[in-house]
Amino acid sequence: MAAYTTFPDMIPLCLLPCPDLHAAAALTPGALDRAGPGYLRSLYGAKVIVKPNLLTATPLACTSPAVVAAACAWLLDQGARVTVLDSPGFGRAESVARAVGLADALRPLGLAVVGPGEAAPLSLDNGSRFGVSRRALESDLILSVPRVKAHSQMLLTLAVKNLFGLVVGMRKALVHTREGRSPEGFADAVAALWAALPPVAALADGITAMQRTGPSGGDPYPLGLLAASPSAVALDEALCAALGLPLARTPLGAALERRRAPGCAAAGARIRYTDARPGDVAVGDFALPGELMHTSFRPGRLLKSCLRRFWRSLRP
Repeated sequence: MAAYTTFPDMIPLCLLPCPDLHAAAALTPGALDRAGPGYLRSLYGAKVIVKPNLLTATPLACTSPAVVAAACAWLLDQGARVTVLDSPGFGRAESVARAVGLADALRPLGLAVVGPGEAAPLSLDNGSRFGVSRRALESDLILSVPRVKAHSQMLLTLAVKNLFGLVVGMRKALVHTREGRSPEGFADAVAALWAALPPVAALADGITAMQRTGPSGGDPYPLGLLAASPSAVALDEALCAALGLPLARTPLGAALERRRAPGCAAAGARIRYTDARPGDVAVGDFALPGELMHTSFRPGRLLKSCLRRFWRSLRP
């Protein structure tokens, strides 16, 4: 069992220019070294869930395999027990991982992507109850490894939103139906999920981001950025700033601020930037959705979504 420690008064946050995937493999270990284990005194023997974004079998919709593999190699070097896990929006984790090249990237490390396994009921402080991966709930630490993407419902999807993939299988579509009466309501549910999970650190793949729409179907944007922090919330706020947004501009960021989530400026968090600051890597032309789609899945959309998920789950 990993030993917990008090979270540092100054949260380390590493923002690094990263021009390509070759550089990412070299830069990721140093970024994670400077971000540190955060909530844990040591990663030795700790059960760590690495949670990439494996939305569907489209490379730009998923975290770059090179970034995930570099993070896993670093964790293994620290003595952590690593499980790479996701519940994709469409298809099985294993088949999506093969399609986007992650299975091949992890094979030299002796690792393979697995699905979420058994769903455990998790009661949230907003009154909701989600079926969440028991493997994730029994871990000592979750490392969220998202790709920076625009999102048609949440404006942006970053490290905290990536955790929604821990909801098992088609339960995600049911959560959309039940919690998605408004973007604010759905965002509150995702923020409540973050608060109920084991500690969440983050490593963001912003090398080639997705702009205009998302979480799939958007356009590539050469953001050229890698980010790491023991606080997923602090990392999301820094990335929002680099894209020219206050955290509260996004529905999920506003929900995190309302609950004064540790790690955000609204909760008094103090950040120690180990390398660049958001202003040093800021961009002004990253395209976001002009209008957000409704977050709820109406009966017809719910049925269509469930059928698509079921069909893609049958693919090898």
